[in-house]
Amino acid sequence: MIEVTRLHNQKLVINADLIEFVEATPDTMISTTTGKKILVKESVAEVIEQTIEYRRRCLAVGRSKIK
Repeated sequence: MIEVTRLHNQKLVINADLIEFVEATPDTMISTTTGKKILVKESVAEVIEQTIEYRRRCLAVGRSKIK
């Protein structure tokens, strides 16, 4: 899950696994596999970085359970 901010400053946590694509229109729009579109304040690069960090955390948990 990643935390983003809607344009009217409302925090929102979304499932990063459901992100289909992110585009700058010029605001950042996150489109999900469920068809929802979410306009957020974060840049495309910030959404990408948060998604990468989320996936790193998921992999780290999986690796720690294997050992």
